[in-house]
Amino acid sequence: MAIFLTENSKVIVQGMTGSEGMKHTARMLASGTNVVGGVNPKKAGTTVDFPEGKQVPVFGGVKEAMDATGADVTVIFVPAAFTKAAVVEAVDAGIPLAVVITEGVAVRDTAEFFNYSLGKGTRIIGPNCPGLISPGKSNAGIIPADITGPGRIGLVSKSGTLTYQMMFELNDFGFSTGVGIGGDPIIGTTHIDCLQAFQDDPDTDAIVMIGEIGGDAEERAAAYIKEHITKPVVGYVAGFTAPEGKTMGHAGAIVSGSSGTAQAKKEALEAAGVKVGKTPSETAALMREIMQGIAAK
Repeated sequence: MAIFLTENSKVIVQGMTGSEGMKHTARMLASGTNVVGGVNPKKAGTTVDFPEGKQVPVFGGVKEAMDATGADVTVIFVPAAFTKAAVVEAVDAGIPLAVVITEGVAVRDTAEFFNYSLGKGTRIIGPNCPGLISPGKSNAGIIPADITGPGRIGLVSKSGTLTYQMMFELNDFGFSTGVGIGGDPIIGTTHIDCLQAFQDDPDTDAIVMIGEIGGDAEERAAAYIKEHITKPVVGYVAGFTAPEGKTMGHAGAIVSGSSGTAQAKKEALEAAGVKVGKTPSETAALMREIMQGIAAK
């Protein structure tokens, strides 16, 4: 069992024939992902050769690709200026999951395509995210597949790099699914969405949640955990050393007063019963203790 992405997922790639799309499609295929097609209106009807003799057909649109292959996941690598149109096309085609890897998407575009998706049956992950991986089953995005294996920890993270580090540090336990939700001010799938999905997944025993300074997503997640999540949660908030009042690199990492600081988020999470590490390695150690305790029962 995994959340959102399983061994049965059939993946198409919008923007597959671009340089990033080609590189990461090859990596997804190498990790066992069932990539069934690419989308590029200019190259419809062609096929692309990948290593180990794998051939992937290219379709003119998402609907055409879905009709031909039964695809239920799209990974989007198109340039930022065309991302909104690509997501809207995927939503109109009725695909259940759209993973938007592209960074630099205008916040207004994200707001518009996310609002457009509401009630239409498409879950959006991202934009500006590494995607998600259910180790040993499927990998939709750019997360390295060889840093961890299958297990019973769920991971939801705003930070791509910290997603990789946490999966590597806990690779002796492994993960049911790791979801990189992205750090932009507006994103599709949130911490709360993933927390509830992991809560409902019988094969996830505990959850790691990684946040960042700026905004109030972690505070809202803390309130949700307190009310709805019974599985153990360990947290980390990136940005403990950031100077207050300074806008940091990530689009979402804006600090104003005490709201949005790492300390404020840490306190909110701890008040909800979440153990919070001061560093990624300390956070991994906290999760290791929990998993060892579960194994001992």
